Amino acid sequence: MIPAMPAPAAHSHRASRPASGAVLRFGRLASMGAVAVLILIAGVWASWGSAQYVMLTKGRERGTIEVARCAQDVCSGPYTPLSHGSEARDRAVIEKTVAVRKGRTYTVIVKPGSADVVRSGPAGVLYSWVPMGGALLLASVVVAGGLRRTRVAWVMAGSGVALLTAAFVVI
Repeated sequence: MIPAMPAPAAHSHRASRPASGAVLRFGRLASMGAVAVLILIAGVWASWGSAQYVMLTKGRERGTIEVARCAQDVCSGPYTPLSHGSEARDRAVIEKTVAVRKGRTYTVIVKPGSADVVRSGPAGVLYSWVPMGGALLLASVVVAGGLRRTRVAWVMAGSGVALLTAAFVVI
């Protein structure tokens, strides 16, 4: 064999290596991108359960609840209406969190067709989006490690930390 001619087997092996590397890179980007999007969708889904009542208040019953009793997961007390068409109730139920204390009065919005209420105002909006803040933090790790987009990951992590901090301060 002439030394200047490449071996046929080595040539075909080198040609397939870049193609397989591109396929693996695309697979990694597609799978990590799907995981990051799934985490963010789950965060929106978890937050929207209560955020819809707090953010879309037109036509909803608004009032105050004075927390009289607290059990394991819920607190309850009398509901006093503030909006037109809202009815007073002897007992309204609010989720027991670190921000709800016995003896305090909170402005709330009634979930339609129930006695359940959620906090309203800036505190209610920020508190309802806390799951999204956690999802942003978790997805930022996937974006940084799996997608290798560190700037985007820092923006996502900063947004998550800002949201969680704001909710903590307001509540």
